[in-house]
Amino acid sequence: MYFELFLAVRYLKAKRKQAFISIISVISVAGVMAGVMALIVVLSVMNGFRADLTSKIMSVNSHILIRNYLGSFDNYNETLDAIKKIKGVVAVTPSIYDQVMVTSSGGYSTGAALRGVDIKSAGDVMDIENMVKEGRLSSLEGTYDGKPGVIIGIELAKYYGISLGDEIKLTAPQGKVTPLKRIPNSKEYLVTGLFNSGMYEYDQLMVFVSNKEAQDLLGIDDRITNIEVKVKDPEQSDVVGDAINEALDYQFYAQDWKKRNRSLFSALRLEKYTMFIILTMIILVGALNIISSLVMVVIEKARDVAILRAMGATKKSIMRVFMLQGLFVGIAGTLGGLIAGLGICELIKKIPISLPSDIYYIDRLPVSVDYMDVSLVTLAAVVIAFLATIYPSWHASRMNPVEALRYE
Repeated sequence: MYFELFLAVRYLKAKRKQAFISIISVISVAGVMAGVMALIVVLSVMNGFRADLTSKIMSVNSHILIRNYLGSFDNYNETLDAIKKIKGVVAVTPSIYDQVMVTSSGGYSTGAALRGVDIKSAGDVMDIENMVKEGRLSSLEGTYDGKPGVIIGIELAKYYGISLGDEIKLTAPQGKVTPLKRIPNSKEYLVTGLFNSGMYEYDQLMVFVSNKEAQDLLGIDDRITNIEVKVKDPEQSDVVGDAINEALDYQFYAQDWKKRNRSLFSALRLEKYTMFIILTMIILVGALNIISSLVMVVIEKARDVAILRAMGATKKSIMRVFMLQGLFVGIAGTLGGLIAGLGICELIKKIPISLPSDIYYIDRLPVSVDYMDVSLVTLAAVVIAFLATIYPSWHASRMNPVEALRYE
């Protein structure tokens, strides 16, 4: 094997008569390098999108959401105790979710999602405390000049010019039941906090109040609409969700965060696979250049091959020489792309690239390097480069030394 390795390195380092062949080899390295670099950067960005979206979704939502087919329900403390006993469950909290109308002091109105939370236990299930940038979550417990507190999203505040300490009105369309009929219910609130989840949709369309205030506004007495659950391993939330469905009565059903955001994460997964396939084509271009450069090297070194065969070199040895030469080109391109790709990822981390948050859900380009993906890209590039060396090397091994030396 030392003989083949020596010749392969010698052929790579030697100054060829036709400089054009060396140029093709450089282009081959550059092609493989560009493909590997692009794949690493794109896959890391896709992984970053998924990780960042998951983090932001989990700051507002729980791992598992439990609802009742009948809508709001009471006597939920027994259900909470039953869920706490299930393996994998870390914490639970009761909550309320409904649609309301928000009216600013300037008279502007918009629809919003009302989130009633239990102040004591909500922080154990969701990362709400860190999400609130101005004010505190505990401010929802108090009243201010007879007005209860409300926390709104920073985008909603910007859009309608609402500041901390301003008053807003919340109107529940279903309202309260009166002796005559059900009428909408409105109530004045004081803005005691602003939250920033990093996701434009949440920051624009969500308001938080305490469970007690949500019950009063919606007229549902001591009832809730959801039970939210935090599990030990978020990736196993579907398994814990199935266990919860088995443990609870038939009127309850559990949905984990992956199922609730299935369309979004399925689209990201499909896009990641598609980009992997498309960008692999760049590596294939580099592989085709490896084939062409090796074919030309074989033609240039026909006399050398004939002499080696006449001296007793086997067909396998000749084949190994050119396979190693092409493989070195592929490995050089792969290593160059690996270093460049990881370097660009680190650069993006240090110098964030801003994005329009109302389009991309997040406000900067995220990067998360998955070394399993990096290993897969590296392996794929080396395998493609190896496969590209087979035909030229086989052709070299089949050369007839008599024919090659006849006119020398």
